[in-house]
Amino acid sequence: MTAPAPARPALGELVERVAEVTTRHADRHDRDATFPVEALEALRETRLLGLLVPEEYGGLGGGTDDMTDAARRLGRADMSVAMIFAMHCQQVAAVVRHARGQLREELLPDIAAGRTYLASVTTEAGNGGALLSSDTPLSRTDGHLLVDRFAPIVTGGAHADGFLITMRSPDARAEHDVSLVYAHRGQLEVATAGDWQPLGMRASHSGALHLRGPVPDHQVVGEHGRFRDIVSATFGPLAHLGWSAAWLGAAEGALSRTAGLLRNPRTRGRADLDSELLLTRIGRARHRLEAVHALLRHTTEVVAQSSDVSRPPVQLLVNGLKVTASQQCHAAVEDLVDAVGLRHGYLRDSPTRLERTLRDLRSAALNYSNDRLLTADGKLTLLDSGVALV
Repeated sequence: MTAPAPARPALGELVERVAEVTTRHADRHDRDATFPVEALEALRETRLLGLLVPEEYGGLGGGTDDMTDAARRLGRADMSVAMIFAMHCQQVAAVVRHARGQLREELLPDIAAGRTYLASVTTEAGNGGALLSSDTPLSRTDGHLLVDRFAPIVTGGAHADGFLITMRSPDARAEHDVSLVYAHRGQLEVATAGDWQPLGMRASHSGALHLRGPVPDHQVVGEHGRFRDIVSATFGPLAHLGWSAAWLGAAEGALSRTAGLLRNPRTRGRADLDSELLLTRIGRARHRLEAVHALLRHTTEVVAQSSDVSRPPVQLLVNGLKVTASQQCHAAVEDLVDAVGLRHGYLRDSPTRLERTLRDLRSAALNYSNDRLLTADGKLTLLDSGVALV
């Protein structure tokens, strides 16, 4: 009689394993601005890199809600790791939903097995973060697509096994005819450029890369020139959900550590727990996080159930989540800094880690600029003059 296969650990247990590894190394990677290789190895070993890959390809078959839950938990340990994970999941979702034929059959089992960590190559020098346009042409020759692409920011690019790259379509008539192409690291010459010394998000190691090499022409994701469709259906919603979850997790961790410090018998006497100012500030921080959490849950549900996420009301909801989460999570940590003061709100050696969290969350409004999104939302609002809230 054949023994039953051992049960797969619950998703929460897998995420906890990665979070524990992340926590052990987070201080060093923040100090040195180095990539969290130990956390990536844990993501491989737990196969969380394949969270969104369907089970038929060997993946965990998780949904968007699983991704946001995992990103929130990892954000408590280190926001850089949470963002690395969320952005990888965004890339995986694009492959799952839009890749076809041979590319799909080759790539998804590798992701599921933890062999392929994906990095996104969508930024270009001088375009101000315009995701839907490209000045870099993609050409065809002898059944291959020729990649020659510089990107000023590629999160985790120096450690990625593969890349999803945006370039102007071979048949482009305008700069907005953009294609999305997959390239394995072994198919390219990968050159790093410059140094990575940011204010926050130091472990994301989002330095510049130059990628060169031919890839088989079947490695285009979706249709040539139709990257806009992938953005509206997958890239945009998954990015804003995953990022917002990472930011919320980081702010939740900050509040939890601060409350723990204030309640610790060894430090309790140093703070007046009856102070109305202190209580007001930590209460307001909690309210900010409750609002972001509610909006994240609602947006996740709407995106999962919507047959067309490109409709203005859904786009407005998704964009509003990103803007709101980026602002309110940062504001919540500022409230905590004010609440506990200089010693535990501003110094690096405090167990609250508020200094690091505040630095990390300052990037949230800049990570695809809030100003750009608000401009787009103004136009979308005019298209939805009936104000059809979803």
